[in-house]
Amino acid sequence: MKLKLENKIILITGAGKGIGKEILNKLLKEKNVIYAVTRSIKDFKKIKKRKNLFLLYGDITKKEIVYKIFDLAKKNKHIINCLVNNAGIRQRKSFDLLTESDLKLIFENNFFSIFNFTKEFVKQFKFKKNFGSIVNISSIVGELGFKELSGYAATKSAINGFTKSLSDELPRKKIRVNSIAPGFIKSSYYNNFKKNKKTLYKWTLSRIPIAKWGENADVADLTIFLLSENSKYINGQIIKVDGGWSST
Repeated sequence: MKLKLENKIILITGAGKGIGKEILNKLLKEKNVIYAVTRSIKDFKKIKKRKNLFLLYGDITKKEIVYKIFDLAKKNKHIINCLVNNAGIRQRKSFDLLTESDLKLIFENNFFSIFNFTKEFVKQFKFKKNFGSIVNISSIVGELGFKELSGYAATKSAINGFTKSLSDELPRKKIRVNSIAPGFIKSSYYNNFKKNKKTLYKWTLSRIPIAKWGENADVADLTIFLLSENSKYINGQIIKVDGGWSST
């Protein structure tokens, strides 16, 4: 199946590593115009510069970076019609040690950054031929919960509720909204987790019917499908990519 990605101008947050980097690399092969934000200068320098890529680095919790990327698109006479809200952080702490400051930090990164990028995306979007598309990267932890991830789980639950609500509201503005909820993915923390938490790692394998962790590409491929016109009738969904974990 050929993906229908013509005339897509796409913004990706958290494009410097893991799932975000995989999405970026796959979309660059499709020769779309891409705007991308990465958190660190180190990741920024690793990404090869291309004519169809407009790349910025900065703190996604600061509105300045949000305004900067959309101002750049406006300067280039581009209307961004697809948004991938991928950036976020994990925070593993027992509830006894969790503080209000911890919650503020993770909500600023995982939820309010999505709110701010989405707000500016909707403001500048203009319907032409096809609906716009927003894909929020959530987690199965937002539905199932997980030990020592109560703050993280709360942010992902918030993303799911945000997605569902906007999917009922934004189609009036010709924008679809969906969310992807990955399970255990071989992202940046995988090697450390496998090495230092061997018992827990083996337990995760025993819980996943497919009996392995997913790849960044598993999430990236679905993300790109949801951005494309092949998914034009899909809206308001929270799609799990977890090897069957949540079905057991």
